[in-house]
Amino acid sequence: MAIRNGRHPLLVGGDAVVVPFDLVLAPDELTILVSGPNTGGKTVLIKAVGLICLMAQSGIIPPLGPQSALPVFDAVFADIGDRQSIAASLSTFSAHVAALRDLLEHAGPGSLVLLDEIGSGTDPAEGGALASAVLRTLTRRGVVTLATTHLGALKQLAAETVGIVNASLQFEAETLTPTYRLLKGVPGRSYGLAIARRLGIAPEVLALAERAVPEAERALDALLAAVEARARELEAREQELATRDAALREDATRVDARADQVAQREREVKARAQTLEREAREQTRAYLLEARRKVEEALGRARAAVDEATAREARKLVEQALAETAGETAGEGTGEEGKGKRWVSLDELKRARGKPSHIPRPADHPTAAVATAEISLRGLRVDEAEAQLVKALDDAVLADLPYLRVIHGKGTGALRQLVHDILSADRRVQRFGFAPPNQGGHGVTIAELTA
Repeated sequence: MAIRNGRHPLLVGGDAVVVPFDLVLAPDELTILVSGPNTGGKTVLIKAVGLICLMAQSGIIPPLGPQSALPVFDAVFADIGDRQSIAASLSTFSAHVAALRDLLEHAGPGSLVLLDEIGSGTDPAEGGALASAVLRTLTRRGVVTLATTHLGALKQLAAETVGIVNASLQFEAETLTPTYRLLKGVPGRSYGLAIARRLGIAPEVLALAERAVPEAERALDALLAAVEARARELEAREQELATRDAALREDATRVDARADQVAQREREVKARAQTLEREAREQTRAYLLEARRKVEEALGRARAAVDEATAREARKLVEQALAETAGETAGEGTGEEGKGKRWVSLDELKRARGKPSHIPRPADHPTAAVATAEISLRGLRVDEAEAQLVKALDDAVLADLPYLRVIHGKGTGALRQLVHDILSADRRVQRFGFAPPNQGGHGVTIAELTA
């Protein structure tokens, strides 16, 4: 039997706040002996269990919670309340004994027995002995039994008999008020003298009563008081731990939420960075293409102007050279035609005039066919690298390339320093600098050539 979040049917739907109870019997537990003070709710508890079982077997949904399980009983017996009768010449105790006799005759495995204040109405010692015998007998038969009692002797029965379990309804010792909370496994105190003191019984009378209580009863009461105090302490500790655990779970939830936000932000930033990098590459490419177009356009215009100026200069030099050599060749026409004539190149003419020897060559010069916009000097000696770089610069200028990419690597920096020294000294290099990080960084130098 497992009743979870159970309530008395007559209390459901009323104005009073109902305290639910949980009562779970293990397979080897048959008898629940409920003890505790008066007005604590013991009788209401066993009535609620009986009514819940009968409602379920009558097709009525009982007031209990999920995960509950109820057996099907063949018979239900109850001895609850005072059955004394003057007409039938029955005293309170006689009525209880008659009910016990009837249920002992008919109750067996599959029966439910409810006994309220078992052993009361007579001498406590004899009543306790009779109650103990009845409970042991019902337990051996396999009868599910719920009994309430105030007798201290019966509270020790659970420790001596397999199948019998103590239970109590919690009572606030400070305020002497019931909480109606069922505690399985712990017997309850009767609080008789404490309640009497609160209700105004004279102190001297209570002192006499306390001295009259047997030593065993006082020791048991003190033990139960210590157990209740320890239980309250553990309950308070459990509530504190539950509160702290809830706070920690809430903090963990906030931390997880914050971590998710940070992770989401990182993903967004990474995606944005990738987008910006892609856009930057596209913009750089578009800029370079546009710049190259403009440079080539400017180079075309400059080349046309330079070629025209060079042609004029060449014609002037040729005319002057012919005039200077006219006298030398005037008398040498006899004999073979043209004997003694000497043809000079345009460069020689310029050297003769003290002019620079470098003359822009047409873009279709044979060297331009092998020009490249990138050269790698990695692994070369300094002298080899210098020759390769100078040749690459000459080829790039002859091919009208707008820039030259020099791969020198990082290494010790000696090759990089050589490259920078050569580029700094060459007037054909307008400016130079390291490549972007995603294109080689400090291992590559890009030189922009003059138009």
